Amino acid sequence: MTPSRSFLCIRHGVTDWNRQGRFQGLTDIPLNDEGISQAQAAARRLRDVRFDYVVSSPLIRAVKTAEIIAAASGKTVAIDAGLIECDFGSFEGRPISEVMKEHGLTAVEALATILPEDGEPWPSVSVRSLHCVGRWLDRYPRATILFVCHDAVMQSMSEALCKGWFNNRHGTPFRFARTGEAWTLEEV
Repeated sequence: MTPSRSFLCIRHGVTDWNRQGRFQGLTDIPLNDEGISQAQAAARRLRDVRFDYVVSSPLIRAVKTAEIIAAASGKTVAIDAGLIECDFGSFEGRPISEVMKEHGLTAVEALATILPEDGEPWPSVSVRSLHCVGRWLDRYPRATILFVCHDAVMQSMSEALCKGWFNNRHGTPFRFARTGEAWTLEEV
């Protein structure tokens, strides 16, 4: 399902596992102090951006980011499991650089091609995420919605909609903008 219109999206603030370069996936790691600061900075950055709803992945790092942004804008947070991070299976907790070295990979994007069988297949991440976004946009056709999620979710949606990966920084809001059938990704 391709979303019918533009939407806002933000990756949660940083965690200790992010800083250690580990696959985090479904492991429910909280924001660290830096991540909380990033969420607060995102809330300030979004102060002049109109949005009507904040929808978050159920993982605590995304929920906390969403709560900080929502509190600053007078919104509440809705939780939707369709935005949950990719299940990296047996890669969870492992250093990303170690896995890349084992498989002879030089680009992070190539990790999508070697995900373990006990995890979620890469194509299903974008299908699941885009279906979730599309349902919310269809449910609220006049609303601007901010989705708070994870790197793999945003990268898979970017790959599906914009035909490529992007430099996705923690706590940085982006707009997936649709013009006709074309999609672009712009920092907010």
